[in-house]
Amino acid sequence: MGSEGLPAVTIHVTGFKKFHGVAENPTETIVSNLKEYMKKKGMPKGVVLGSCNVLEAAGQGGVSPLYQTFQSAINSKDYESSSPGRIIWVLHFGVNSGATRFAIEHKAVNEATFRCPDEMGWKPQKIPIIPSDGGISRVRETTLPVEEITKSLAKKGYEVMTSDDAGRFVCNYVYYHSLRFAEQNGTKSLFVHVPLFLTIDEETQMQFAASLLEVLASLY
Repeated sequence: MGSEGLPAVTIHVTGFKKFHGVAENPTETIVSNLKEYMKKKGMPKGVVLGSCNVLEAAGQGGVSPLYQTFQSAINSKDYESSSPGRIIWVLHFGVNSGATRFAIEHKAVNEATFRCPDEMGWKPQKIPIIPSDGGISRVRETTLPVEEITKSLAKKGYEVMTSDDAGRFVCNYVYYHSLRFAEQNGTKSLFVHVPLFLTIDEETQMQFAASLLEVLASLY
């Protein structure tokens, strides 16, 4: 069996549960409802929605389910390194409660400095996320074209920007792990910060997620 007829890109999606100061995390709703939403709307051509997982808003404690997502993605029956037609991307959603617009994150930093304890009570200060990667100034960048993605979404009418700072909390922690995994396994990773539903309502955010999948599909 060749890769003919197989869709080009499988996108696995993650969001987060509640965390300090955000009792209802919009990304939990977005990710939990995305499959159903895309079923009604119709997936963009050439894209398959893989797993949709909601992670604990925790650094070390949230990473093992993340790696399970990664491993299942690259070990799935329809992913073989010998099949050049298969591409795996991981898309992460996180909330920025102070934001007024969507932000496409360009990079993550190898630094965990949590302003408050995460959901498992961990509060690291100025420690490297992955010590073997070097110091806390080490940066990893996504290989996806964030400027192009941002422009395409802005053209569709969304309030969206490119960001070079994913913070130093759980979002950055997960993104750094994800970017490292992507580099090691030939996958791609992207992190998107969304505002609260009070700022941009749920329906608009669901439409945004669907539009983002369309834009990602158009890149390949």
